Amino acid sequence: MDLDFNQDDIDFRNEVRDFIKVSYTQEMKDELARSKNGSASKELHLKWQKSLYEKGWIAPNWPEEHGGPGFTTTQKYIFETEMAHAGAPRTIPFGLSMVAPVLMEFGTEEQKKKYLPDILSTKVWWCQGYSEPGSGSDLASLQCKAEDKGDHYLVNGTKIWTTLAQHADMIFCLVRTSKTEKPQEGISFLLIDMKSPGIDVRPLITLDQSPSPYQEVNQVFFEDVKVPKENLVGEENKGWTYAKYLLEFERGNSYSPSLYRGIQKLKDIAKDTSTGNGKYLINDMDFIYKLNQCEIEVQALEFVELRIFSALSAGQRVGPESSILKCRGTELQQKIQELSVEAIGYWSSPFVYDTFANVNEPSIGPEYAMTITPSYLNGRKTTIYAGSNEIQRNIISKAVLGL
Repeated sequence: MDLDFNQDDIDFRNEVRDFIKVSYTQEMKDELARSKNGSASKELHLKWQKSLYEKGWIAPNWPEEHGGPGFTTTQKYIFETEMAHAGAPRTIPFGLSMVAPVLMEFGTEEQKKKYLPDILSTKVWWCQGYSEPGSGSDLASLQCKAEDKGDHYLVNGTKIWTTLAQHADMIFCLVRTSKTEKPQEGISFLLIDMKSPGIDVRPLITLDQSPSPYQEVNQVFFEDVKVPKENLVGEENKGWTYAKYLLEFERGNSYSPSLYRGIQKLKDIAKDTSTGNGKYLINDMDFIYKLNQCEIEVQALEFVELRIFSALSAGQRVGPESSILKCRGTELQQKIQELSVEAIGYWSSPFVYDTFANVNEPSIGPEYAMTITPSYLNGRKTTIYAGSNEIQRNIISKAVLGL
């Protein structure tokens, strides 16, 4: 793969930078700078995603026939890199990057016409209904039940760790439609309107204690929820196949651009942090060794990503290699967060409950320190969600290495 930028690539990079200058406003930057978990308000996300939609760039990985921009592999790389360097908000993935590819591959023509345009334009906000209490990495053991009632299903059960469900208009759910000896064979994939009678969303407060509206995860309860039969994706009892297909996209995200940004922020902190002997942390050889080791590992991950993106551009699927990205990406996220806590030293101890509050009192320590410990605490989840990294290593050993 040729990574040298030609003039067209350079022109595209400048176009992306110009777009960011105009669309990524100071108001957005200020809000995200004080975010404990990288989340922002729904209003900010809607504003940002609509600007991307109007530009035609909201879905870099979508095929052109469904409204994708037709980026080359190099343009995707440039786009991701420039967005990460600017610290721009990431698009909410549940519609654009998860359920949309499933609908494109397995949905009916009616489902594609009904849902894809609204996903693309951010008119409809989605969330994901996979995990349940006791059914996380062992997802095939899920018990949320959908009974066939003729023209509709009746859904009862619960989903947990449902990110941003409090904002969602729709949820895509794995539900049990049959009890079989092999549990994977009795699961179906349903699209459910969150305004349906019988749905109750309750917040779960995470370690970072982000206040509303920045709280992330929820538990969703279903009590006799009616779901029309036309909301079944693909065949009944074949949902496990569609679920695995979706997880390729959830796990196959690009990590290196945001990791590089994290390393640069860490370098800036190290230049500003005194070691108490007239020197700064950036001059501490032990710390710099750990930071350089992180950067080397991110570079290695970047080339794996580029290889996979190149395959995608040739029409291939992400496949089980997405588990490699998920493992290394999330572990490096945590490694950088740990180094950040180490870098700020005792300023990691004060816990600021609401970093968004408009208060007249000065911050405790450097302002950038306020979000580091909460981000570290929130980041403990990354090696667990989307299938724990222990499960990912099993997938890699079997499906990639053939062990």
